[in-house]
Amino acid sequence: MKRLFDLILASGALLIFALPMVAVALAVRLTSPGPVLYWSDRVGRDNSLFRMPKFRSMRVDTPAVATHLLADTTSWLTPIGGFLRKSSLDELPQLWSILVGDMSVVGPRPALFNQDDLIALRTQHGVHRLRPGLTGWAQVNGRDELPIPDKVVLDVFYLQRWTLGLDIRILWMTIGKVIHARDISH
Repeated sequence: MKRLFDLILASGALLIFALPMVAVALAVRLTSPGPVLYWSDRVGRDNSLFRMPKFRSMRVDTPAVATHLLADTTSWLTPIGGFLRKSSLDELPQLWSILVGDMSVVGPRPALFNQDDLIALRTQHGVHRLRPGLTGWAQVNGRDELPIPDKVVLDVFYLQRWTLGLDIRILWMTIGKVIHARDISH
């Protein structure tokens, strides 16, 4: 049921956002050197690695670490990178990851391959069994502001209480967060 929900939502979203995605791709291409998409190695279901696309919001020479570990995040942003991140438009290419089955619309956000502390805590609590999501319970309850142990507590809540209704609630909450650009620090 969840996979069918993902396929329907991702396909519909691709139709709705096709033109905005073309516009974002052109804007990225015209405002900074390098590829339009940034492919990062992420940890997926059962701790398997997959390549996750995003519109590139950072310079091509940015270190491959979690953004909160950079000393000055803004110095690494492209001219439109801050806007892409605040508006979450940089996340739209992940619809592809949903269609191919690497991600779900709702689930814990995929960890970077080198976020050993997050991966270990999620594995310890069984969260690694979930397909990572474009949005999730932790994203609508703090997003960038949450320390890793708090994110994992929210991921465990989602694991233990998942329903289609909870996914729909998270989607509505996500829309509100994106519209108001709340809880986004970088």
